[in-house]
Amino acid sequence: MKKIHLAFFTILLFTATLTFAQHSIYEPADIDTIKYSLDDFGTMWTFDDIPLERLAEKYNFKPDEEWLENVRESALQFGGGCSAAFVSEDGLIMTNHHCGRGQLHTIQEEGEDLLRDGFYAETLEDERQVPGTYVDQLIVIYDVTERIKEAASEGETDKEKIELKQKAINEIEKEFSEETDLICKVVTLYHGGKYSLYCYRRYDDIRLVMAPDFQIAATGWDWDNFTYPRYELDFAFYRAYEDDKPVKTEHFFKFSKNGAEEGDPVFIIGRPGSTDRLLSFAELEFLRDYTYRQRLLLYNEIYKIYYDEYINRKPEDNESEMLNRVMGYGNARKSYAGRLVGLKDPIILKKKADFENHFKELVRNNPELNKKYGSVWNDIKSLIDEKKTISNELTAYSLYRRFSNAPFRAAETLIDYAENLQLPEDEQSGELTKEKAIEKLEKIYAKPFNEKRTTMFLTAFANVMNGLIPDDPVIKEIFDGKKGKDAAKFMLSNSTLLKKEDALKTLDKSADEILEANDPFVYFIQATKELYAKYSKQSQEIENTLEVKNEQLGEAVFEAFGDKIPPDASLTLRFSDGVIKGYEYNGTIAPGKTTFYGLYDRYFSFGGATYPWGLHERWKTPPPELDLSTNVGFAATNDIVGGNSGSSIINTNAEVVGLVHDGNMESLPGHIIYLEENNRAVATDSKGLIEALKYVYKTDRLVKELEEGKIAK
Repeated sequence: MKKIHLAFFTILLFTATLTFAQHSIYEPADIDTIKYSLDDFGTMWTFDDIPLERLAEKYNFKPDEEWLENVRESALQFGGGCSAAFVSEDGLIMTNHHCGRGQLHTIQEEGEDLLRDGFYAETLEDERQVPGTYVDQLIVIYDVTERIKEAASEGETDKEKIELKQKAINEIEKEFSEETDLICKVVTLYHGGKYSLYCYRRYDDIRLVMAPDFQIAATGWDWDNFTYPRYELDFAFYRAYEDDKPVKTEHFFKFSKNGAEEGDPVFIIGRPGSTDRLLSFAELEFLRDYTYRQRLLLYNEIYKIYYDEYINRKPEDNESEMLNRVMGYGNARKSYAGRLVGLKDPIILKKKADFENHFKELVRNNPELNKKYGSVWNDIKSLIDEKKTISNELTAYSLYRRFSNAPFRAAETLIDYAENLQLPEDEQSGELTKEKAIEKLEKIYAKPFNEKRTTMFLTAFANVMNGLIPDDPVIKEIFDGKKGKDAAKFMLSNSTLLKKEDALKTLDKSADEILEANDPFVYFIQATKELYAKYSKQSQEIENTLEVKNEQLGEAVFEAFGDKIPPDASLTLRFSDGVIKGYEYNGTIAPGKTTFYGLYDRYFSFGGATYPWGLHERWKTPPPELDLSTNVGFAATNDIVGGNSGSSIINTNAEVVGLVHDGNMESLPGHIIYLEENNRAVATDSKGLIEALKYVYKTDRLVKELEEGKIAK
């Protein structure tokens, strides 16, 4: 246990000593004077509630309906998790490289390595279709709040209210989708204080036009992820087709000829994934002490497995797939580490507590609001206290599925077969017969048993389990009180499920013999099954009630503050305003913009090693035409979170000046609070992007289309 505790508490020490809140190292904050501000809730405005007067006052810019409609329909949702935009009238789409890199290996031809070397279609005919990829364009927004609330109010219990609400949502989505021939989805805002219907036009013939090499798109790998200053060019271009022809669209962002300067107002149009800025203080404490802690522990262990596998890979391994896993889990662990930092910051906690106290005061001083919402905080706290009693066990007992391996999958198969065998013959399932079990075991053991990989997964499994429920008797039994790798070796040395032949022989035993086997994999599933079912049921009941209570809290926010506070992010299109601006960090100053010089400084400072600041051959010697003083990236005060990746950054003329790829470390607590002083969106600069396309990649056809806003003839 020392190893996991050392690793985990090193992270906790980091989170306890780092602080992201608004104050200077030279002027320590007086906690007693810290107050909340409505600005703490950020600027992720929905397109039907953009504060136009605020924009006019702050930037001397007030967009009209035509500007907003053009911007809304130029922006796109890219697949299941990113943002994008049309950047020419011929359906050219711009997003991040990391939004599509997972599909690159699926479309490469023999002899190609598209993740390593990139891709460019010299002609329209060379553009390569990416199966399963689609983009959605938001066409219209309807307010459907009253209809959904009326339906839910007919329920007597929390479960009935949720079921009736979902039924109404399903009916609305079906009705409007049929009427409009669009894809219509109900969006929950203010935790149920408001419901909007978003209707999209979908384009599902998407073809790759250009993707750079991995090293320039992710220079610094997971070390530079969520940091600034940054020097990467995280971009990719696709094209939407209909009837085998490029889509024609009147709504698209043109590329700015001059880019933007520090201090210029800029707007990010994209779909932030999720935030929890409107949650009660009790729920924020739960996130800190349970949710974030559990996920950080989990993702840190999984990351170490995939990083080790990638570094020690064999020539026949699928390098692209392995690298995507490393980057994906590296992103997840840093994200949750940063969130945990935020919820341990005393200034952030004071701001959240101050808001809640003021909010309670507003409600309780208003007889009508007090009658409706006065008890909601106590109700939520009681539910959270109940969640705490089962959270670690509920998480731990389900984790073996995340660390799935042949012995665990075989144990599940054998248990299902044995339990089915115990039923009366007329109640037995035809899917759980001996023949079916043999088929499943044949598939499970189709690949040779990899002892090293299995040991690594079981070591991670043991580390997480001991980090969550170290005193649990089941854990002590399957690990024999051992920790880490010793625990993994103990499980393997005491199992009869390492070989297919042994697992198949087990099917010849009686049901009782299978279920009572002294195998650690069978024992774990058997010993935790009933508890997991019990805790799952209890958790669902808590969540049902919590959903209703949070809806009441959201209604109270909406009634008390109106549209002065934007709703939490919901993977739907938002408009965020800000300026390009540097900031203080680590006792120094980050510039508002970075240049190509920084890219080469990182490369040479780390000895030109491939990991993590290496460069592709085409970049190692810059072409003479490439001016290294050209801006390659910038930081802006715009409010973003995960899901904004691939968002265009535009100026007041709705021209592209940048492309969002993520935020800085100080932005990670943005999941629960927005602090403009040092929270930054990090972007690729349009100038650097165009210069790279011209002089490094020599993509003349693409450059002309970006400059002219249409396919050049």
